[in-house]
Amino acid sequence: MVKIEFAPINIPLNRRLQTAAVLQWVFSFLFLAQCCMGVYVLAILSGYWHLAALYGLWLYLDWDTPQTGGRRCAWVRKWAIWRHFRDYFPIHLIKTCDLDPKNCYLFGFHPHGVLVAGAFGNFCTEYTGFQELFPGLTPYLHVLPFWFRFPFFREYAMSAGLVSCSKKSVTHVLSQGAGIVSVIVIGGAEESLDARPGSLTLQTLHRKGFIKLALKHGAHLVPVFSFGENELFNQLENPEGSVIRNIQNRLRKIMGFALPLFHARGVFQYSFGVMPFRKPIYTIVGKPIVVEQNASPTTEEVDKLHQRYLDELNGLFEEHKAQYGIPEQGHLVFK
Repeated sequence: MVKIEFAPINIPLNRRLQTAAVLQWVFSFLFLAQCCMGVYVLAILSGYWHLAALYGLWLYLDWDTPQTGGRRCAWVRKWAIWRHFRDYFPIHLIKTCDLDPKNCYLFGFHPHGVLVAGAFGNFCTEYTGFQELFPGLTPYLHVLPFWFRFPFFREYAMSAGLVSCSKKSVTHVLSQGAGIVSVIVIGGAEESLDARPGSLTLQTLHRKGFIKLALKHGAHLVPVFSFGENELFNQLENPEGSVIRNIQNRLRKIMGFALPLFHARGVFQYSFGVMPFRKPIYTIVGKPIVVEQNASPTTEEVDKLHQRYLDELNGLFEEHKAQYGIPEQGHLVFK
């Protein structure tokens, strides 16, 4: 029998606000898209079908916007709820050197974690100090195109600075030139299936598309490692070759996104639930790798830059791991 550890009644108001902020974020990630689709279907079936038809026309005309820079909204990014979201963990953004706004950059974010809390908190809100640390730079976080297929939800997602991770989308963002930061979670959905406390496995060896895009646009590559990202949730054991992992991989190939079976704590108790643990996240932005523009890079040039990127990422991790609780024997595993 599982013993339930309930939260104390006299929790300070600021911690309750932090919990509420993260609860709405988890709900948005897991259920809001489906709720928005349900509202749209109900509008069609009810007396508001004409409004649904108008929105359907808008959706048709606006379909490519997530692939052409999105539609960010400074007001949404500055919502006070995101300050409470940051403080729940809390999330820290740390730079290792200045980045010249005269260049454009491609940030490789690692690891994916379960819900990519660090990437969202740092690059889709204004409360971890990105603008102060990197003045003159504008970040765009690339996510699965799947999320932009839901009515209403797509508008909410784009307002925070989320855009599609398609090749067309990354190309468009980087084509805007100086001062642009394209943030890509390199490990993608596949890596989320390995996201659990203590995991240092990264899906990187066969992911070279971002390298080719960086070369074609002359975007400087910046490795980013987020310590604590994998500590937020436990996950059901799913080793390679297991029945659960095979089902997850098959669903990922069919639907385009993974379904990690994660759990952590609840809202009013600490024993189980889908709320993340209160674990600090330290997102370290590494030094840029200068990339000369090359419209037609060869396979050898891509491979060479890819290996240099992995070496820089590994060096960033090794340099900072002791400071953020990783034991000396802990090393990144590239798959």
